[in-house]
Amino acid sequence: MSVLAFRLTETGQMWLVDRPIQIGVYILVGLILRWILNKLIDRITKPRKIGVDKHERPSVLRVLRERAPQSLRAEEALRERRAQRAGTIGSVLKSAVSFIILIWVVFQSLAILGINVAPIVASAGVLGLAIGFGAQSLVQDFLSGLFMLFEDQYGVGDVIDTGDAIGTVETVGMRVTTVRDEFGTLWYVRNGEILRIGNFSQDYAYAVIKLPVAPAADIDLAIEVAEEAAVAAVAEEALRPSVLGAPQMAGVDAVRADQVTIRLSVMTRSNTQWAVERTLRRRILAAFEEHGIEAPYPKGALRMPPDQE
Repeated sequence: MSVLAFRLTETGQMWLVDRPIQIGVYILVGLILRWILNKLIDRITKPRKIGVDKHERPSVLRVLRERAPQSLRAEEALRERRAQRAGTIGSVLKSAVSFIILIWVVFQSLAILGINVAPIVASAGVLGLAIGFGAQSLVQDFLSGLFMLFEDQYGVGDVIDTGDAIGTVETVGMRVTTVRDEFGTLWYVRNGEILRIGNFSQDYAYAVIKLPVAPAADIDLAIEVAEEAAVAAVAEEALRPSVLGAPQMAGVDAVRADQVTIRLSVMTRSNTQWAVERTLRRRILAAFEEHGIEAPYPKGALRMPPDQE
């Protein structure tokens, strides 16, 4: 009896003391490791303050290409763009760290309990494959968002064309990007469904002005007046910070029975091309009126009928 009692005592101690302690040690090690890695991720994804209003770029972004447009070079806007990009990358890294540590602790605990984990790993692989097939769109959204973040294809403040929506990016997530269009509508675009991206806010842009004039007008004079008005406008203080080059007059762009179209372009900073276009168009039209260059429609043709005024 004494031998049997000793064995029962030894077995009870193993199951009630030794193995719970071993599992508890693995859990404690996993929590400490997770805390350390999360702190490290926070350190590389959060900007370090180097002045009153200046912050250093997050470490994780120093090795990645940055395509922030010139119009976002203001410290506050640029800091917001970097913070959201680094924060999203940090969230993904933290989730991956937590998942890997959890799996490690579970497998170690099962091994301590004497359970063969090989069949479980095989079953988990089959289950993961089934879930992967069932959630292909979710996985596609996640992977597309991941590559988009690493490549900095667009960010907060960029004006983009996703095919379905054109507008300003307000938030960038791993699954969904939100875009606010010119009418104020907020579009939720799944990253995996974006087949192509047109970014109007990277590097530089062109302000393109197409000016219709009457076929009977002096075309050479119209070209000369348009170019002179554009050169004078870009030399002024209001447009000078937005313009990167001198106006380029392309000349006659199209000829129709009712009008001749003159084309002029100016290289501008990103996100400023539309404001430059509006200003140049207004100045050139005023110059045309001053020099008597006729529009391709009779005067008063655009007025409403008297019974509707």
